[in-house]
Amino acid sequence: MSLPFRGYECSPWELRWRGLAVDQLQRTESTFALSNGHIGVRGTLEEGEPRGLPGTYLNGFYEEHELPYAEAGYGYPEAGQTVVNVTDGKVIRMLVEDEPFDMRYGSATAHDRVLDFRTGTLTRTTEWESPTGRRVRVRTQRLVSFTQRAVVAIRYEVEPLEDDLQLVLQSDLLANEPIESDAGDPRVAAALQCPLESEFTYAQHYRAALVHRTKRSGLRMAAAMDHQIESPDGLRTEIAVENDLARLTVAVDVPRGKRVRLTKFLGYGWSAQRSIPALRAQVDAALAGALQTGWDGLLAEQKAFLDDFWDTADIQIDGDPELQQATRFALFHVLQAGARGESRAIPGKGLTGPGYDGHAFWDTESFVLPVLTYTMPEAARDALRWRHSTLDKARDRARQLGLRGAAFPWRSINGAECSAYWPAGTAAFHVSADIADAVARYLAATEDREFERTCGTEMLVETARLWMSLGHYDSHGRFRIDGVTGPDEYSAVADNNVYTNLMAARNLREAAASCERIPQVARALEATEHELGTWREAADRMLIPYDRELGVHPQSEGFTEHADWDFAGTPQRNYPLLLNYPYFDLYRKQVVKQADLVLALHLCGDAFTPEEKTRDFAYYEERTVRDSSLSAGTQAVVAAEVGHLELAYDYLGEAALTDLRDVHNNVRNGLHMASLAGAWNGVVAGFGGMRDHNGKLAFAPRLPPQLSRIEFRMCLRDSRFAVEVHAERATYRLLSGKPVEITHHGKACTVSEEPLSLPIPVLDPGPPPRQPTGREPSRRKPEHIRRPAGAARESTPG
Repeated sequence: MSLPFRGYECSPWELRWRGLAVDQLQRTESTFALSNGHIGVRGTLEEGEPRGLPGTYLNGFYEEHELPYAEAGYGYPEAGQTVVNVTDGKVIRMLVEDEPFDMRYGSATAHDRVLDFRTGTLTRTTEWESPTGRRVRVRTQRLVSFTQRAVVAIRYEVEPLEDDLQLVLQSDLLANEPIESDAGDPRVAAALQCPLESEFTYAQHYRAALVHRTKRSGLRMAAAMDHQIESPDGLRTEIAVENDLARLTVAVDVPRGKRVRLTKFLGYGWSAQRSIPALRAQVDAALAGALQTGWDGLLAEQKAFLDDFWDTADIQIDGDPELQQATRFALFHVLQAGARGESRAIPGKGLTGPGYDGHAFWDTESFVLPVLTYTMPEAARDALRWRHSTLDKARDRARQLGLRGAAFPWRSINGAECSAYWPAGTAAFHVSADIADAVARYLAATEDREFERTCGTEMLVETARLWMSLGHYDSHGRFRIDGVTGPDEYSAVADNNVYTNLMAARNLREAAASCERIPQVARALEATEHELGTWREAADRMLIPYDRELGVHPQSEGFTEHADWDFAGTPQRNYPLLLNYPYFDLYRKQVVKQADLVLALHLCGDAFTPEEKTRDFAYYEERTVRDSSLSAGTQAVVAAEVGHLELAYDYLGEAALTDLRDVHNNVRNGLHMASLAGAWNGVVAGFGGMRDHNGKLAFAPRLPPQLSRIEFRMCLRDSRFAVEVHAERATYRLLSGKPVEITHHGKACTVSEEPLSLPIPVLDPGPPPRQPTGREPSRRKPEHIRRPAGAARESTPG
């Protein structure tokens, strides 16, 4: 796959873009987005224009719309959900002697933007000359607070560079911001056209508040702003408010050598039930807390929060500076997606853009939560608590489909299925096993018995019941699960998908084990000893198809008997295939959109022998086209395990740089959280060889020749430890807490304060596997990476 040149400077702890490229604003607005999991703000310029795709999002706040079907069918979801661009508080406009500060006019002699992974801030510095020759320096800094979840803060400083100047600043709250929708469905576009109805306005002194309600979903949100101003004497202010706009105007004469500084505090809140006064009180309280803490205090809290995170989660990579930057960028955005989501989901795009309509998928449990489980477990717990809060909707969906237990949705915002793609929205039952798997891994890593008692056991039980009602025993006594859609979206409604069956078997066993650990909850759920026995028996007799002639596992029953796809005859311009070929043709051919059987090799690796993994991986490499951003990270993990280390390195680069290089040409709509999580998986599970099968932590590290060293950190229960990998040895050391029991290449050992250094055995991987024509990952050549002092410097249009 060809990767376009990126416009970011290479630096280990920040993402910097110099100059203004107006045609790239939609990309950089996504990569420069700030979030804490509750609030997300895209990286638009403070003055509001020029802009690509503005966006401010509250996790879980959405509007409803009808779902389109050419023909109706029983069980099809009726209502879709779309994330709403809520009231924008980032806007601060400026006039310099009556001339609007606009980067498209005049000239910018200097301009850069920096996202700092250690301070959690986005900083912008611009030196600008107006069309009539007046020069100013503008410096802005913003944060979305990790410690005060309802708070956004912006500092805006202006300094005349040559003459005394009159400056006017306009600080806005703007609702129903006009945006262009990329939605192909006119129903979605209509839902997003002025989605907010005004219910309350307030403005006094430096403070203003707006309360709005969505038209169909009936959700209510409030946004409020307050300000602190430092300036020379002669300050004049006024504040005004209308239904969709509140504006504080500040006019001041600023002598050369002086500056005006505006600090803007924003508070956000929403609810499906609370009243207008209650929501207003919430945002007023958020502003009171922010003002009490102050700008410097918020910065200090942000830095301390991130210091603790990096102490637990940092990854160091020696030999590839670009990959080092991309990996920390990935970790930072995964943290932003989940840190303070608390009672809400982690969407597929986080809160960085409107892509996927703001929906959460199974990506969260299978890709993002493993990262959080071992770096910030409380965020993983909160994401799973959100799933538990939607359990009644999952039960209702199962009943609608004629099943018992809980059928969790393929895509959703509030927990109800809202996918109009019925092969997934109806038949992708693996989602329930993915959620159960995330519960089991979290419990094993944390031993959080309170979560297990209040949420975990019930989720495991209800998903286990789903499998018992979905599957059946055949004439040979094998437990079959027919007519399901696995992770690969180029296959649908197939029998005995290997990934689904293995994950279901694990779900059944984990449910039985949890019931035995928490018998009082099992009794409350009426899970009897007999029922537990049926779960274990079904797991033991689960049908796992195997093609003995080829010596590989078919992705699903009969898959290896399908016709091969004509990769050589497929032009590169026809990828992704789903946009250029009918689904029926994809479904009946051996072509794979994303890792499916290979994902099973990773997550259910204890069900395969090493020889089976090698053969299976090679077989599916020849058939996987990676039309999904979910694939490269998993292929990196399994390629490393079977010994194809350079191929794993290439796949890791693709996963980590998916957004920075806009590999799929859709970063304008937000970042790919699962692919960003794939960077962590590629390093920790790939080159670190980390596996947590059956609740036991194992490592089998190996390095590709391009890297001289990696080091990563993890937490397990109350312990933190580091793993350092060189070409021939790996070293484990405890950073805090109690010693940790692990295995290293199958040898049991203990990680303690005394560093433990162990040799890495040599593995002969055999011949490298082939990929479909033109779908090979780009080869990484770190020695050729350009690191100019002014990457992507571009002149601004006059």
